[in-house]
Amino acid sequence: MKKTPKLLGRLPFLPIAVLMIVLVIPALFADLIAPHDPFKAYLRNRLQPPLFFGGTTEFILGTDRLGRDILSRIMHGARYALVISLVGIILGAIVGTVLGLIAGYVRGVVDALIMRVVDITFALPSILLALALAAVSGPSFQLVILVVVFVIWGFFARQVRAETLILRERDFVARARVAGASDIRILRKYILPNIINTIVVLATLQIGVVIVLEATLSFLGIGIPRPIPAWGLLVADGRQLIVSNWWISFFPGMAILLTVLSVNMLGDSLRDWLDPKLRQV
Repeated sequence: MKKTPKLLGRLPFLPIAVLMIVLVIPALFADLIAPHDPFKAYLRNRLQPPLFFGGTTEFILGTDRLGRDILSRIMHGARYALVISLVGIILGAIVGTVLGLIAGYVRGVVDALIMRVVDITFALPSILLALALAAVSGPSFQLVILVVVFVIWGFFARQVRAETLILRERDFVARARVAGASDIRILRKYILPNIINTIVVLATLQIGVVIVLEATLSFLGIGIPRPIPAWGLLVADGRQLIVSNWWISFFPGMAILLTVLSVNMLGDSLRDWLDPKLRQV
C-alpha cells in the first residue's frame, strides 16, 4: 500500500485559509472589498448590532458609537497589521541575523558583548520603552516599528548565534578556510544558507508576537494614532460598552485571535516541513 503524501498535513489548509481571509486579502484589497469608508461616520446608524443579532445587511458586523462600519474598519486595520509585521520582522531579522552571525563566528569578547545586549533587551519591558518614546515623540507608525524591532531582534540573534557556533566547526567550513576564503565569504556562502530555514520559521512565528504587540500598544494609546483603524484601537473603542454593545470590541478581538492562532499553527507546520530530521519521522 502506498503512503499518502504528508505535505498537506505539514502545511495545513485551514490556517492558510484563515490568514488569507482575515489578514492578507483584506490588507491588499480593502479599498475594493470594504463595504463602507472606514473613516465615515453614519450617526443615524450608530451602535447598530450585527446582522444576525437584529442588524441589517448594510452593516454586517454592526457599527460603533460614531456609526462607522466595524467590518470595513477591521479590513483596513488588517493592512496596518500586515505592514507593521512585515517591516518590523524584516528589520529585526536583518539586525538579529547579522549580529548573531558575528557573535557565533567571532566568539570571545564580541560574542559576550552582543549576548549581554540581548539579555538587556529581554530584560527591558517593551511597554515601558514605548511609553517613554511616546512621551517624547507621541504615538506614531515609526514608534511601533521601533518597538517591534527592539523586541524581536534578540530572538534572531540568539538562535542564529547558536547555529553558527555549530556550523563554524563543520568540515566544509574548515575546508573553505584552508582554501583561503575570507570570513565574510564563509559567513555569506557557507553558513548563512544553512540557517535560512531557521530564520524563515522564526520570522513566521514572530508574526503573531508582532500583531499582539501592535494591538497592545494601540489599545493603550501609544501605538498607531487615531483615527487610523488599527485592530488595537478598535478593541479599545468598545471597552466601555462591552456589556451593552459587545460587538465593537468582539470582532476586532476575534480578528487578532484568529490571525495569531493561524500564524502559530502555520509556523509549527513550516518548521516540521523544513527540518529534515522531523520530515523523516
